[in-house]
Amino acid sequence: MIEIVKPMDIEKRSFEIITELLGDRQLDPETEPVVKRVIHTTADFDYADSLHFSEHAVRRGVEALRAGCDIVTDTQMARSGINKTILSRLGGQVHCFMSDADVAEEARERGITRAIVSMERAANLKKPCIFAIGNAPTALLALRELVDAGRVIPALIVGVPVGFVNVVESKETIIASGAPCIVARGRKGGSNVAAAICNAMLYQIER
Repeated sequence: MIEIVKPMDIEKRSFEIITELLGDRQLDPETEPVVKRVIHTTADFDYADSLHFSEHAVRRGVEALRAGCDIVTDTQMARSGINKTILSRLGGQVHCFMSDADVAEEARERGITRAIVSMERAANLKKPCIFAIGNAPTALLALRELVDAGRVIPALIVGVPVGFVNVVESKETIIASGAPCIVARGRKGGSNVAAAICNAMLYQIER
């Protein structure tokens, strides 16, 4: 028999099921809300093992959001999925330059991806930023170059692009950079995962 659950209780029950299915697995209390939010979004328990957190990455992300930082994404899908109501109350906003006509034009002229140009544009933002990358490995590669050149000091890098070409390598280069990061090692990820990680931190502040 199908259990009829009230809308307000669906998420609560979902997280209870996730906890039950994790069994005796002990998660770090700091990272647990992020891991469970990503599993809730994807129904993929592999993330309990594949999510890499630099030291106190979640705490640093929460502190940055609480202080009013902005978020930069590489897709409109991630931008749409991030809870902008909470972010706005904290004084932040979400930027995605990928669809800007001048970004596309510059990328064509230089023979590079729009993601690279978008990260260069983001480096000019005056506020501290969390970079939430769920699609383009070239965005992560560009971020590594910008970090190494001292052109950007990210509050946090969420590196979760999905795919097969340069995906694993781009994630590992972010881990090796020493920048604060949350990275989904391997090929899995996506814009929904990037948004879920940002929301997990925003919800910690709101609740």
